[in-house]
Amino acid sequence: MGKKRPFVPSGSGKKEPGPELGEKQIWKPGALLAPIPPALVSCGTLEAPNVLTVAWTGIVATHPPLTYISLRPERYSYGLIRESGEFVVNLTTEALVRAADFCGARSGRTVDKMKEMKLTPLAASIVSAPLIAESPVHLECRVRQVIPLGSHDMFLSDIVAVQVDERCLNREGKLCLSRCGLAAFAHGEYFALGRSLGTFGFSVRKRPASARRASVQRTERGKRN
Repeated sequence: MGKKRPFVPSGSGKKEPGPELGEKQIWKPGALLAPIPPALVSCGTLEAPNVLTVAWTGIVATHPPLTYISLRPERYSYGLIRESGEFVVNLTTEALVRAADFCGARSGRTVDKMKEMKLTPLAASIVSAPLIAESPVHLECRVRQVIPLGSHDMFLSDIVAVQVDERCLNREGKLCLSRCGLAAFAHGEYFALGRSLGTFGFSVRKRPASARRASVQRTERGKRN
């Protein structure tokens, strides 16, 4: 158990925690960030493909589009990506969670993970590494820099192409990731993404005049009642 720290709310003075606020514990530093994507990263070639699951990944910059994956140097895929300088990040769906778990627990040195999990390699548009056909979204990546960072080396990479399954697009051609059934990973468990809580900017977006009038009318009715 970690050391307890008294709860101190923002503002002046100390107060006892309310019914929805508990005491905080101080833990030692750790990689406790969640949820994160259990991404299926494919590497090698179309003729000799390999895949591993990477949780330490994310977006670094929008312009130019940059991503990263962090790998332990002892991983089999580390050498393949270091040599080719290319890989593909394939987003994991609920249907691919078993494959993602297997590909994170087994080594390509001894197992053909693509064959074992019945994954289908497809040729990418730019990089030599293959896509995984069963994934709905693919980021083709080319390594820009390898940065040693302790237990892992970070492969800072340019996203040179994106491929998207047409089933994830609406009639206007807009990407709707909610249709993809994506999965997330948090503290050793896999989760399906749940209901939408809002869209970007909803907290500052002005409501239509009709909605504002309806809100005022409800307030006035409440006062009369």
